[in-house]
Amino acid sequence: MFRGIYAEVVGALPLNGGAYNALLNTTSKFRASVAACLTILSYMATAVISAGEAMHYAHDLWAPLNVTIATICLLAAFMLLTILGISESSRVAIAIFLTHLASLTTLLVVGVVYLLNNGFGLLTENLSTPTETGPAEAIFFGFSAALLGISGFESSANFVEEQAEGVFPKTLRNMWLAVSFFNPMMALLALAVVPIVVVGEHEETLLSYVGAQTGGNWLAWLISIDAVLVLSGAVLTSFVGVNGLVHRMTLDRCLPQFLLKTNRRGSTHRIIITFFLLCVSVLLITRGELKALAGVYTISFLAVMALFGFGNILLKVKREGLPRPTRAPWPSVLVAIAAVVAGIIGNAVLNPPYLEVFAEYFFPTLLFVVVMLERINILRFCLFVLQATVRGTIRPLKAMTRAIRAKIKQINAQQIVFFTRGDNIANLNSASCTSARTSTPAA
Repeated sequence: MFRGIYAEVVGALPLNGGAYNALLNTTSKFRASVAACLTILSYMATAVISAGEAMHYAHDLWAPLNVTIATICLLAAFMLLTILGISESSRVAIAIFLTHLASLTTLLVVGVVYLLNNGFGLLTENLSTPTETGPAEAIFFGFSAALLGISGFESSANFVEEQAEGVFPKTLRNMWLAVSFFNPMMALLALAVVPIVVVGEHEETLLSYVGAQTGGNWLAWLISIDAVLVLSGAVLTSFVGVNGLVHRMTLDRCLPQFLLKTNRRGSTHRIIITFFLLCVSVLLITRGELKALAGVYTISFLAVMALFGFGNILLKVKREGLPRPTRAPWPSVLVAIAAVVAGIIGNAVLNPPYLEVFAEYFFPTLLFVVVMLERINILRFCLFVLQATVRGTIRPLKAMTRAIRAKIKQINAQQIVFFTRGDNIANLNSASCTSARTSTPAA
């Protein structure tokens, strides 16, 4: 459903920005900026979580590895790669993608051979395991959690201007094909190989454990290495996506203009470096406890999905005249939005602390963007306060000035009598000049 939604919006508005671009052209800049803040938070959380988890996999492969330092080094490596330009990044992404497909295919083939030799008894047993809740509630929460497994395709909409014509629909198609096949197959393979009671012990490295059960240590190592590469690819996706989004926001004067500075390769290195510093700061603040950022990622990603759907509706209503290569059917758009909103509710119910963590990151980010959008009004308010303060200060000073002048005048107004010996003109003249400087002479 979201394939058609994204294809219609980006086809009609082929500009960087994703959900921000969709809302910017159909509603106010403030509402669009809310979507942009959510997207930036999603990228930041994705980059830090992916880099951290990749280094946890690497730590399993090589115990002496310091996870925090390695995470920072990985973020720095992809920062430099993104600064080099989009073409270099795309080559690395293709290599990671092909390696990932090969690794998953190998795991699937080995798993099928294992099941043919050992039977499907465990799969039947796992599927018949009673749930703690009713089937409907279990499916609802399972759907809510599974929504987080489709992330990645939405990033392409944030740097569509850097893509050749016709590439964007292909990214949607390729992502759809890969996810539609591998996600359910891997879930079934895990259910057929790993007992439900054991899943919790290996939830962070489940596919690696499946590889060890079906093919031995060599396959576990292969899947772990693949996990490091794929999670690193998610870091690359975050850098490339946020670069396109922030560049667009800066052009729209939602962010400081110094971010638009480009290097010799034409990349906006200040945006990339700033994003890297933010990611490192979050990593250090959380002390490597990346579960805190899971809430930021969960809510922000699903919220961006929902806002993109709303952007599609507004595009249909307000910008019907814009030509577009494809149109998403109304029922499909409405069902997609309802499903994502249900996913947000489900994840919030499953993990109530997620909302608190999300708010701690979202509102400061939104406040910064609001300050940028309203900086003229804020400066006018500051000018008004300054002028009011000056006026309030000048009035008492004027009153004090008048009082001092009145006192001087009062002192000078006192009459005096000057006694002189004889009528010498020179003496009278001298006395007159002296009294003029101090008082009004009476004689």
